[in-house]
Amino acid sequence: MKKRFFAVPAAAVGAGALVLSLTGAAGAAPWDHQGNDRPSVAGMKILLSNDDSMQMARPDGADGRGLYEVRRALCAAGADVVVMAPWAYMSGAGTSATGSGALTVSQRTALPAGFENDCAGAPSKGVVFGVCKGSAPCGPTTPSATPADTVRLAVRGGLAAKVGWKNGPDLVVTGANSGPNVASVTNDSGTLGAAIAGIDNGVPAIALSAGMDMDTFKVTERTYRAFADFIPGFVAGLKQKDLLTDKFVVSVNYPNAVEGRNPGRPVWAEIGTETVVPVTYVPTGDTFAIGMGDCAAPGTFCRPEEKRNADWTLLNQGHITVGAVDSNRTYGGGDDHKLEKFVKNGK
Repeated sequence: MKKRFFAVPAAAVGAGALVLSLTGAAGAAPWDHQGNDRPSVAGMKILLSNDDSMQMARPDGADGRGLYEVRRALCAAGADVVVMAPWAYMSGAGTSATGSGALTVSQRTALPAGFENDCAGAPSKGVVFGVCKGSAPCGPTTPSATPADTVRLAVRGGLAAKVGWKNGPDLVVTGANSGPNVASVTNDSGTLGAAIAGIDNGVPAIALSAGMDMDTFKVTERTYRAFADFIPGFVAGLKQKDLLTDKFVVSVNYPNAVEGRNPGRPVWAEIGTETVVPVTYVPTGDTFAIGMGDCAAPGTFCRPEEKRNADWTLLNQGHITVGAVDSNRTYGGGDDHKLEKFVKNGK
């Protein structure tokens, strides 16, 4: 079944939709600066991963085009980029990780057409690795490592062994994903799962997710390219403002790019509560077919949106949304005081 994302009605941007505070004295964002004071990613060692794989073999590019576009843009801006990504498509893997057995790292020698020489001048040459499960060479039917596996492996010895990085990376970047990671989708996202593996290992991380053309439910080449070109300046701005940290993942969603429409500066957004993709389970005997439902269908449970500056709402209005995602799952909404009282006092 075709993957569907259900847009919420557009609403006016509320006061909670704060403009990301990466501004200079004149109000311009760092990625708009010109001249010698322009922030830079030059010299940064960046680990690039995703949950779509490093294959880029599908005609629509859903299995890795976003990764190669980001690799191109970061290398062009002077970063030293190494890709260590899942061997096969692993969308929806969340933070799952492999706890036993072995993982094999396979270097890709023939890169996708048009991206062969993007990082030729970088110290690590933009080397691309795919990671699979088991001790045999990765092949067409080899089970893939999870997105979180790839980052954990990379920072816990993989980068040192394969490219000689004794220190670093300075930053983990995941994506750009073939679709948004907002609201209810966030918990399932392998893009965010890989980024969370970064901060869990003490490395700042940014998760990138690209919005779809809602007529085709695909990410266009225009969107991948526009998003990737936005990233180096944005990362440089975060670096300049000391916002690259292992305390949270910076989650960025970029809207579907339309000719003549500029998404403008990013807006601050919270992870929404809305059910974006309602999953269905249709029984046939003991077997249940997994599919994508419709919130309008009778009997389908979908949570409503309860936040004014929700990421999915703002993305549908054409904004670049930026939010912070923490790996700490302790509830901090303030509504847990009754539970706390019961646990402490039995009342």
